[in-house]
Amino acid sequence: MKIGILQTGRTPDEMRAKHGDYDDLFKRLLAGYDFEFDTYLVLEGHLPASVHDADGWLITGSKFGVYEGHDWIAPLEAFLRDAYQGCVPIVGVCFGHQVLAQALGGRVEKFSGGWSVGATDYQGQDGRTDRIIAWHQDQITKLPPEAQVIGASDFCANAMIAYGDRALTVQPHPEFTAEFMADLLTARGDILPAEIINTAQERIGDPLSSTRYADIFAAFFKKDRSRLTA
Repeated sequence: MKIGILQTGRTPDEMRAKHGDYDDLFKRLLAGYDFEFDTYLVLEGHLPASVHDADGWLITGSKFGVYEGHDWIAPLEAFLRDAYQGCVPIVGVCFGHQVLAQALGGRVEKFSGGWSVGATDYQGQDGRTDRIIAWHQDQITKLPPEAQVIGASDFCANAMIAYGDRALTVQPHPEFTAEFMADLLTARGDILPAEIINTAQERIGDPLSSTRYADIFAAFFKKDRSRLTA
């Protein structure tokens, strides 16, 4: 099964030799599930020719806001709407979570409550709590019509969203490891309040639910969608 990675951001230059780029983080997260990957640098204007060029699409995180009006965002939204209507499964993370919501009629805003950074607990509808690394200030503040919230944190009410069998998106970063997070705090910590950095550093050793979300993403991509109609 081929997964097309729609890359909307880059890891900091000083981290890339050690950790790779954003697409590499997802390739490692989803290693062992029998996927092939093609990467499209969307933030440089490169989109696939067709929504059927891959069997599923994965939208990465980004330092940009979905509402900032960069010239590559509107074409990405149009592509996602076409993929959604064409029943090609979509998984979105952070920026990817937000941009799909915006493309389908939701609203994303810079949250007045500040930042969520570091290992964070998310409560699912089944009562389970998962711990995943967060790094965001923007949030989905209005849901698209098709969206169903399936997970939330104390900070973020719309943290995990299902769109039937067509799309699954999450605000936090299952692809971030503790080591990546520690290096990211060094590389980009200058944009964060000191208390946010301190709290994130204190939780770097917390166990994470990354493997569980790799399983969730892989199972979602591999669902039987033969009954869906475009």
